[in-house]
Amino acid sequence: MKELSVAATIENIAPVTRFVNGELELLRCPERARRQIDVAIDELFGNIARYAYHPDVGPATVRVEVTEEPLAVVITFIDCGMPYDPLSRAEPDVHAPLEERQAGGLGIFLVRQTMDDVTYEYKNGRNILKIKKHLDGGGV
Repeated sequence: MKELSVAATIENIAPVTRFVNGELELLRCPERARRQIDVAIDELFGNIARYAYHPDVGPATVRVEVTEEPLAVVITFIDCGMPYDPLSRAEPDVHAPLEERQAGGLGIFLVRQTMDDVTYEYKNGRNILKIKKHLDGGGV
C-alpha cells in the first residue's frame, strides 16, 4: 500500500494523478483502465478540493492498494471535510433531452460506470471513498 497526503486543492489533482499513475505503471496497467482511473481521480479529488472544506482548504489522502486474484487496484480517497456521500445522489437521466436534465451528477455517474466497484463510508470524522478497477482484462 502506498499513500500520498496533500492539501485538497484543484492544483493537486495533477500530483495525485502522477502518484497513482506511477503505481499503475508498476502493475503494467492497461492504457484504457489507466485513462478511466485518471478521469475518476479528476472527478473525485476535484470534488474534495471544491466542496469538502469549502471555503477553506484541508488535507486529503489518496491510498493505492493492489489485490490479487483477480488483479485489481483499489484507490481510496480520504478527507476530514463535511460528510457527503456522492453515491446517495440519484443517477442522472442520461436519456432525457438535454434541456430537461438537472446540472451535476454526470461525473460520479461516469465513475460508477467505469469502475468495477465504488463504495463510500463516513467513519471517525472522515469521508472514505474507494474505487476498484480490475486490471486482468475483466471488469468494465
